[in-house]
Amino acid sequence: MQRFYIAPENWNRDALSLVGAEAHHARHVLRLQQGNRIAVFNGRGHEITAEIVSLERDRIQLRKLDEARTPPLRCRITLAQAIPKGKNMDLIVQKAVEIGASEIAPLLSDRTIVSLSDEAAVQKQQKWQQIAIEAAKQSGQNWLPHVHPPKKARDFFGGLAPHHLQLIGSLQSDAVHLKRVLAEYQGEHGKRPESVLMCIGPEGDFTPAELNLARSHGCRPITLGPIILRVETAAIYCLSILSYELLI
Repeated sequence: MQRFYIAPENWNRDALSLVGAEAHHARHVLRLQQGNRIAVFNGRGHEITAEIVSLERDRIQLRKLDEARTPPLRCRITLAQAIPKGKNMDLIVQKAVEIGASEIAPLLSDRTIVSLSDEAAVQKQQKWQQIAIEAAKQSGQNWLPHVHPPKKARDFFGGLAPHHLQLIGSLQSDAVHLKRVLAEYQGEHGKRPESVLMCIGPEGDFTPAELNLARSHGCRPITLGPIILRVETAAIYCLSILSYELLI
């Protein structure tokens, strides 16, 4: 069954409709017709199976059939990702949604190759949020991660909301294994963390100053093993471990 996204501010379970890009996709790409059934979700855990009752020029009216509520994931995982070169950020956002990240915070680190003006940063954020929507539609994820506007590391940490566990990937000699960090948290608190911040650096890693900044805000350096991973591989690797350990 095809899935469509309706933003929370437009969500009305008793008067559902598709508009804009979602209506265009349903009508002109998928060529759906009156009587077809689809699923719609609002990114906040609600999903409705609906029937198309009418197709207007810029709106598709729906009739609710069944409604379901998906509980939040057991752990809120925030990925703070230094923006890599090329289109790798697109891939990271897509996979982060599929694996179960709750928030994605793009970082402009000192070694970030990409340079963004204020206007370009807004456009990138909108693009990545749309990629997140498409990934949620495809993967059946009813909780839509929020993609934050790109920020410099000092601005990000300056406004950082506290997490139970805050981590940063590091090539430094004092970095410890993620398995050990999770075991120590479990031993100290008697439960698994309910929120985790995972910071991943750019090509060439974070600078020493950025690592010190992260440490000063409670981030613990972790090693990703003896093999140096590409940026996108590192993000997927860390999120996969955290998903396996904390979301299941």
